[in-house]
Amino acid sequence: MRHTCLKLRNLRIFFILVFLVIINTLPVRAGEPVIHAVLFYSPSCPHCIKVISEDLPPLVEQYGDRLQILAINLSEQKGVALYRAAVDQFQIPGDRRGVPTLIVGTAVLVGSAEIPAQFPGIIESLLAQGGVDWPPIPGLAEVVSSQSTGLPDVSGEAITTNLSVLPASTVTPTLTAPNPTPTRFSIALSPVVGAPQTAGQSTPAVTTISPLVKFQQDLYGNILSVVVLVGMFLTVIIVMPSFWRPTIFPPSRLRTWLILLLSLIGLGIAGYLTYIETTQAIAACGPVGDCNTVQQSQYARLFGVLPVGVLGLVGDGAILLAWIFSRVGGKRMAELAAFGLLCMTLFGVLFSIYLTYLEPFVIGATCIWCLGSAVVMTGLFILAVPYYWSLHNWSE
Repeated sequence: MRHTCLKLRNLRIFFILVFLVIINTLPVRAGEPVIHAVLFYSPSCPHCIKVISEDLPPLVEQYGDRLQILAINLSEQKGVALYRAAVDQFQIPGDRRGVPTLIVGTAVLVGSAEIPAQFPGIIESLLAQGGVDWPPIPGLAEVVSSQSTGLPDVSGEAITTNLSVLPASTVTPTLTAPNPTPTRFSIALSPVVGAPQTAGQSTPAVTTISPLVKFQQDLYGNILSVVVLVGMFLTVIIVMPSFWRPTIFPPSRLRTWLILLLSLIGLGIAGYLTYIETTQAIAACGPVGDCNTVQQSQYARLFGVLPVGVLGLVGDGAILLAWIFSRVGGKRMAELAAFGLLCMTLFGVLFSIYLTYLEPFVIGATCIWCLGSAVVMTGLFILAVPYYWSLHNWSE
């Protein structure tokens, strides 16, 4: 009997200890440090797609509920407003404005190279310090509080596909821990306000952003784009009649050396853009325009393969070679080289018109380097017409 009472007492002590362990463990679970971060992205940005589909999923899987990332879509007006508020709050300089941008604590990470390189270390450091709250971006608290649960999940296998076909998505995704399968990454999508939702819907609702809304995303830069666009268009209309109509233009040393100067300037701009597009570096932008949004868009590569900067580098190099042959070759060679220079500058202006149109009305941002290249090409075209006819007439 005594032995039985002893066993019962020991059993009671065991359950009390288990209870105490549970009670003491629960607050620790509830008080685990959490990292809150905000990712600004654009669905048309290939660097953003890389960060979302390749770099962040392993981190979300590793840290689970301890890592919360709110992704803000900059193809909608509310996202742009939040990004501008973040720029003002964190005093982000002009040469570091672009997507993808990830803000965690006081750290601002920009680009598909900087985010995966620095974010893991920042997570470990902040977890050791007890976690960090959402960045103090004006208006962010309302966005965070509006996020709901039970939304459709899109597996990591479909992230790239979904983002690549959303040129103007108005959804705001929240990156969450993989649940219930620990080997998969899920992205919860907030549906568009007023958009019909069906049970089991697995694709986000999509609406088209009007050109006017896109234009307002970089208002002053896009206004400058339109001015340059109109100037190029008028130049082609005014200069084109002299393209095929024989016109008397006497030789001019100033005109000759201006072509050389503009060719070298064009080569310099194209070389810098080639560096930005091939290395995924952050472009140095001035106070007007948003170069990095343009350079990280799908239109920065011709047919999705050839960087436009490389095409410009080849074109400006060919123009420079044509100028050299027109100076050192015989009469026939000089005339053919000048005609080739004229044709290449005409093609360059027409292609620049196309690219400049894309910036304010399709991409919604302006690259000041691209505008500089367009102005240089327009100047070369204006000079190439009298240069060709002066060689043609005086070589006869």
